[in-house]
Amino acid sequence: MMEDEDISELNGRQCIVTRESGSVDDLIRFVAAPDGTVVPDLKRKLPGRGCWVKAERAVLEKAIAKNLFARALKVKVVVPEGLADQVDHLMAADLAGMISMARKAGEFVSGFAKVDSAVRSGKAIAVLHAQDAADDGVRKVGQARKAFHMLAETDEEIPAYRPFSAEEMVKLMGENGFIHASVLAGKAGEGVVKRARLLERFRSLGNAREKGSGALMNKC
Repeated sequence: MMEDEDISELNGRQCIVTRESGSVDDLIRFVAAPDGTVVPDLKRKLPGRGCWVKAERAVLEKAIAKNLFARALKVKVVVPEGLADQVDHLMAADLAGMISMARKAGEFVSGFAKVDSAVRSGKAIAVLHAQDAADDGVRKVGQARKAFHMLAETDEEIPAYRPFSAEEMVKLMGENGFIHASVLAGKAGEGVVKRARLLERFRSLGNAREKGSGALMNKC
């Protein structure tokens, strides 16, 4: 008989809370470590039976509160304190790592002038702002996004994300932090956009603002 997870590979992953099937880009995989601790597997590479939770903080917290991991993983598990915060940190670190890769690949530029140029020329596939970026700078980049959208007659504006505060960037990126940045087309650049979107979704739909995690967001 086919294992539950093998079936899910064929029919799409299913969130253990909402029971909705979805893409791996919209879900977070969890496994049980050898000592029974529930561990997030963002890269989906850890061995053993896994279970899936919709990438929203509120949904994850419901899985924790209802103790759904034991039933889904079919073993006795221990949910570590602060699991939702751990996932938030891992997602932020994953985004920071991908930004570093994109920068090395020439697919990530920072500084207002470079960002404005990338947006107006159509080279930008997304823009990022620090959460504490000045309103004037965010507004001016937003005007450039709208101008390109109107001239190019595209279906959607270039998306904007505000994933990190200055404090987070110092911890995650050191001197490579930014106030305004543009993500350019390419494999690494697309990886940045995917991770920025996922982190935004996890935080904004998980009521992170009310919980004081410092997440803000989205279409600026």
